[in-house]
Amino acid sequence: MSDTGALVYVVDDDPSAREGVAALIRSAGLIAKTFASGEEFLAAPRPEIPSCLVLDVNLPGASGLDLQEELAKSDVQIPIIFLTGHGDIPMTVRALKAGAANFLTKPFDDEELLNAIRQCITSDEDERLYLESEIRSKQGFEGIVGESDALNKVLEQISIVAPTDSTALLHGETGTGKELVARAIHKLSSRRDRPFVQINCAAIPAGLLESELFGHEKGAFTGALMQKKGRFELADRGSLFLDEIGDISLELQPKLLRAVQEQEFERLGSAKTIHVDVRFIAATHRDLAAMIREGKFREDLFYRLNVFPIEIPPLRERRGDIPLLVSHFVSKLSREMGKKISSIPTQTMEVLANAWWPGNVRELQNFIERAVILTQGGELNVPIAELKGGIRAHGGDRVAAVQSASTFHDAERQAIINALKAASGKIAGAGGAAERLGLKRTTLQNKIRRLNVSPTDWSQ
Repeated sequence: MSDTGALVYVVDDDPSAREGVAALIRSAGLIAKTFASGEEFLAAPRPEIPSCLVLDVNLPGASGLDLQEELAKSDVQIPIIFLTGHGDIPMTVRALKAGAANFLTKPFDDEELLNAIRQCITSDEDERLYLESEIRSKQGFEGIVGESDALNKVLEQISIVAPTDSTALLHGETGTGKELVARAIHKLSSRRDRPFVQINCAAIPAGLLESELFGHEKGAFTGALMQKKGRFELADRGSLFLDEIGDISLELQPKLLRAVQEQEFERLGSAKTIHVDVRFIAATHRDLAAMIREGKFREDLFYRLNVFPIEIPPLRERRGDIPLLVSHFVSKLSREMGKKISSIPTQTMEVLANAWWPGNVRELQNFIERAVILTQGGELNVPIAELKGGIRAHGGDRVAAVQSASTFHDAERQAIINALKAASGKIAGAGGAAERLGLKRTTLQNKIRRLNVSPTDWSQ
């Protein structure tokens, strides 16, 4: 890890010692900020928490130990390196027991101090990365919840493309979370502090979409009572998310191509060319390649947008994430509605994990919201009878026999039998029952044993 740019605070009442330590720190490519006393340090505004604090034990007024205790009371966690004279060693031992990172006896070796600082910086960076990974595993990557292989592939692609300014094209079924992926790309980019502007091309009438994208001048058309900036202009130096790009008309596609390619356009009713600096993210649920063959989408626009394609999997391809999503939505919605829902029945979770969810994550979220509204006690009350998709069966099709089964276990058993029939009894591998059901081989084998599924069931 590079130390360059790491911030180190130095607190010492001896001006020559203080500036000498600061100069040594700066010579190593680090940033040093100095204080003459503990009181000065505590009173000074500190917009950034440093990677390390080099602290003299013997200070006038508040000692180094006093300062350490004040920081602990304030729940400010800064690795501390104590500088001490020979007579201060017992005091320093107390400081180490209280959580100090290290102590050096004066006069100390310059390299010894720098090594101690580097250890603090490395430890601080490791802790930051650990906390970030914890936040990601519990709350999701920029709001994206899940840990399946299919989702992790998407997260990896986000991490690769986000730092660039390249155009990303997101493809996925309705409700799979394309907007969340677009926002994650923006938040992980260098444009994160600039605007994230979005427009749903399918939600705006074709006659108004050009004005929404590029803006218009006063009097450009009937009803244009004042000048209006379009989404391209509003997204300058930021990111523009063009959702449902496959729904844009053929007439408007050449103007969009020029704006994306040249980063320039004219407002309606104006001849003045406006130049912008915009990062484009587009999304669609349509098959653009098929639309090109049918003459409904321009090939040159497709290639300009398809610089970095990301395929977002439907929920049926990441069923292992459903329990995480359910828990996430229940927790979030319970807080919003002031409810205290503390448990989700195991059988209920199994039903949710095996339901079809044609509307993907959005449908699941809406269904859980309805369940939270209906719940009066601490256990989630799920209206199972309202599930429209039923339990999935072989080949990704829904089967009426499964939907009409008298209990969930009967339905689950029948779905497994159907999958085994379609796979000729093959459990693992390509075309096997586990693949057809979206389960791990071991999970399916456990279910077969638990539900007492035998070869005679599927070979009939």
